Amino acid sequence: MIRNNIITTIILLFVFVSAAFAGNPDRQGEAGAYELLMNPWAKSAGLHTINTASIMGVESIRLNPAGLSRVQGTELVLGHTIYLSGTDIGMNAIGIAQKLKNGGSFGLTLMALDMGEIPVTTTESPEGNGATFSPNFVNMGLSYAHLFENKVSVGLTLRAISESTADLSAFGIAVDAGVQYVSGENDEFKFGISLRNVGTPMAYKGEGLAIQLVQEDKIVPHANTFSSRGESFELPSVLNIGMAYDFLLSAKNKLTLIANFTSNSFSEDQIGLGAEFTLNNMFQLRAAYKYTNESDNSSIDKSPVYTGLAAGLSVVVPFKKDGDSNIALDYGYRASNPWNGSHSLAVRMLF
Repeated sequence: MIRNNIITTIILLFVFVSAAFAGNPDRQGEAGAYELLMNPWAKSAGLHTINTASIMGVESIRLNPAGLSRVQGTELVLGHTIYLSGTDIGMNAIGIAQKLKNGGSFGLTLMALDMGEIPVTTTESPEGNGATFSPNFVNMGLSYAHLFENKVSVGLTLRAISESTADLSAFGIAVDAGVQYVSGENDEFKFGISLRNVGTPMAYKGEGLAIQLVQEDKIVPHANTFSSRGESFELPSVLNIGMAYDFLLSAKNKLTLIANFTSNSFSEDQIGLGAEFTLNNMFQLRAAYKYTNESDNSSIDKSPVYTGLAAGLSVVVPFKKDGDSNIALDYGYRASNPWNGSHSLAVRMLF
């Protein structure tokens, strides 16, 4: 009874908080820092980032920090993503998770976008003046999660967001929170809910906002520098609610079915279905489909680039016979419209 009351209280809290920050599809494009919605991890990318209920370890810091509590020992993950093939944009990420005593876990992740060298253009040189620049989009997440005896885990992530060029910068703080609940004789049923990217508005500042204007009303016209203020923008807050169920085929083989609902404050809601098959605890195949709910009949396509299919695989090589220490190679592909999809590759080490 106490356990059910705790679960109900946590779920209602997430629903009320999400409603306070909710938006609607008509506000699409009004938020910023959309890199917070990008997933640099290959394993969850192969499931279209819908495994809110079953995600665990380092990757959970991105989707549902409650899953951090289920890491075993120390986990280190290195990830790289070719983002939307043809755009020459890459994502690089590193993360570490550590199991603590008394059911606690600690995690740290760092993600950066690589946009390459972009030519500098001006009104005098619209084709470029020979110089280049590279924007810096970096965010770092610090997480803590705790697993309670009644199989409920909760987690919290504090994320710092930095966006900058040579003469402009913006900084913000976001908070992610999540809960996971498992049930059944072998913990085969899983439920998860997470609220992400709730934080301070961001605004650009710096010399890049300065403009020079000639004051004609003076006896001797001359140019003065004026500083304009950048408009602030909100973060793309997201609510995820997911379920998963493990069909245990044998001691080392299982099939996991996954369902997820995503409520976006600044775009259409989405529904995702997926499955993951584990063979001999060494090979994993996964696939998912994400559908965007179109709320109106407008001729304008408001759906995000990631809809449709995603797929991936993992190969796990144990260091020891007991399987507690291993190294894994993950690959994930997400179809996109337009462009040619995204390819994610990651190396996971558990020791």
